[in-house]
Amino acid sequence: MKAVLLDKVTLGTDISFQEIEHLCDITYYDNTTPAELHERIEKAEIIITNKVVIDDEAMAAAKNLKLICVSATGYDHVDIPSAKKHGIVVCNVAGYSTESVAQRVLGYMLTFANSVLTVEKDMQDGLWQKSKSFVLLNRPLFELHGKTLGIVGYGKIGQRVASLARAFGMNILIAESIRTPGKAEGRTPLTDLLRRSDIVSLHVPLNADSRDLIARKELALMKPSAMLINAARGGVVNERDLYEALEAGEIAYAATDVLTQEPPTEGNILFRAKNMMITPHIAWASPEARTQLLAGITRNITLFQQGKGDSIDICKQ
Repeated sequence: MKAVLLDKVTLGTDISFQEIEHLCDITYYDNTTPAELHERIEKAEIIITNKVVIDDEAMAAAKNLKLICVSATGYDHVDIPSAKKHGIVVCNVAGYSTESVAQRVLGYMLTFANSVLTVEKDMQDGLWQKSKSFVLLNRPLFELHGKTLGIVGYGKIGQRVASLARAFGMNILIAESIRTPGKAEGRTPLTDLLRRSDIVSLHVPLNADSRDLIARKELALMKPSAMLINAARGGVVNERDLYEALEAGEIAYAATDVLTQEPPTEGNILFRAKNMMITPHIAWASPEARTQLLAGITRNITLFQQGKGDSIDICKQ
């Protein structure tokens, strides 16, 4: 089968693609612009895409297309209704980045709790060297132990974050499902979770229900000392509202690995926010996670070639 990988650069150069190459005749492109897309997929039977948008027009242009492999968990860049219409199987890979993302989330917490970035700047600026005491207590410090972590989205990543946080002695609140509130025991309504949590960590997919899930009204419910972490999708948080909440002191800290536009070629208002940490969508990207991701893509192609496409097809869920 003829395959194209449209954005190979997103998978790095330090992992092997040999297993996929054994399954199909694959052509690699580091990046693919909208203007380049149709020509590149015209004869493809399999498209592998991390973030290149595959819409109805693209599917119509790819006359031989049978399978779209999303090289990620989130698939909001693929038009699922159109895939159904064209009879194209769409599959993703879940669970590959659990450890990597959970580690990043705890890293955000520890960075702020220990004022790592500002203390390092103080050292570079010579503040400790000029101190009249052996200790320099000019930055806020706090312990995670005893703090309350609110988790919004309790899939594999949310569950792993909870287990790591418990190791630090944190108390855990789990938000009710956005789509089916009140259905699961032991869950907390989102508004209550926001009021009670010292740290809120988001782990939901981006869809119509979760877009702007955290905006002005929700941020106003949080403690002035609270921290918001978004390792989900950029659109889950209203960026202007978050900027204004940070500037006004409505919450104390925020960290995000995702933005509404990636890369942020036109900048982003959050770059100007105080107590804001931004990383370039790398929470998922440890080599261990990317190796597991490729194994998942290989498995999906194998199942499709074995006639088991229905078992992996997002369109049939």
